[in-house]
Amino acid sequence: MSSSQDILALHQALSLTGTVIGRHKLATINQLSERDAMALPSRYVDSALDDLSEQMTQFEQYDTAQLLTIAEGIECSFKERFVAGQLLGLRGDPRIKTLTPEMLVVPAATVTLGLAPEEVARVVEQYSHYGVLAEWIEKETPTFATEIKSFKLGKYCVTNQEYREFMEDTGYQNFPTTWEYGVYKAELNNHPVNTISAKDADNYCRWLSEKTGRQFRLPREAEWEYAATGGKGLEFPWGNNFVADHANTVESGILRSTPVGIFAKGAGLFAHMDLAGNVEEYVADNYAAYPGARLVVDDLLEKEGGYRIARGGSFTRFRDLARTRRRHGRYSSNLYVMGFRLAESIDE
Repeated sequence: MSSSQDILALHQALSLTGTVIGRHKLATINQLSERDAMALPSRYVDSALDDLSEQMTQFEQYDTAQLLTIAEGIECSFKERFVAGQLLGLRGDPRIKTLTPEMLVVPAATVTLGLAPEEVARVVEQYSHYGVLAEWIEKETPTFATEIKSFKLGKYCVTNQEYREFMEDTGYQNFPTTWEYGVYKAELNNHPVNTISAKDADNYCRWLSEKTGRQFRLPREAEWEYAATGGKGLEFPWGNNFVADHANTVESGILRSTPVGIFAKGAGLFAHMDLAGNVEEYVADNYAAYPGARLVVDDLLEKEGGYRIARGGSFTRFRDLARTRRRHGRYSSNLYVMGFRLAESIDE
C-alpha cells in the first residue's frame, strides 16, 4: 500500500471512531508521540518520495527552463514537480535571489478577517477527529473589519540557501535545528528554512533591510490572512474545500519539506505559493485577542507564555492547521517546523 493510501485509511478510521488519533480520545496533540500526532503507525510506512528513479532518469538531461516549467506546472504529477525542484536546487535555482527576492504586490483594501463565533462549533466538529479543541478555534473570533495598506509579500518562503547566506555574512550562530550538527544540506537549498525562532526570522529581515536599503520585515498577522484569503474569506488559499495535492500537509503523504513553489495549484489569489502547508510561517504579531474577544488561555499560552503567531500549517500537520484563519504558535517539538516569508512596506 502506498503512503497516501495508508494515511487515507488511517484518516477514515479516525473519522469512524471519532477519536483523537485513534486510541487517544482525551489526549491533546502535545501529549502524543510525534508519530501518533501525525497518525503514523508504529511500523514503517512508505512516503510518497521513496522511489524517484524514473523521474530522475527522465529529467537529468533537462535544462533549467524545462525544469522550471515542470516544477510549477499544474498538469505535472507531484513526483515530477518534486524531482524538477530538487534538480533546480542542486544546479542553482534561479528563483532564489537572496538580495532581490521575488515580492508580489498585495493591493490596499478594507477587509473582513477572522471567524464568526457561531462558526466555531462547525469547525470543531469538522476537524474533531484530529483532536481540535474549541478554545483553539475561538482564537479566530470574532470577525472584524480592518484597513490594510498596499504592501509586498514574498512569493516564496525564505529558503535554506538564503538563510545560509545570512549566517555566512553575519556570523550568526543560531542554526536551524534541522541542520543536524550545524551542517548545511545542499540538497535542501530551495526548501524553506525551518525550525528557527521568531527572533531568528526578525534578525534575518533586519539584516536583509540593511544589506539592500529596503524595508523588509515579517508580515503583520492581518496582512498574512488577507493575502491567504484574497480578502474573500476563503477557508484555504485556493478555495473553501481542502485538496490534498494543493499543499504539503500530512494528507499528501510526503512527510518532509519540499522545494518552494511546487504546489502551484494551491497558490493564493495574489499568486503567493505555499501559504498552506510545507512550513508554518511566523508573522510579526504575538498572540493577542481580537477586538471584542477574550484572551484564550489554552495549552500553548500556559506552557509557552506569550508567543509569536505562526500561520499556514506544515508537512507535519493536518489540514486544520492549513486553514487561512488558524492562529498557531511554536512548542519546543520537532512537529513545529516554523519558517517565514518576507513582507515589504511600500512608500505611499
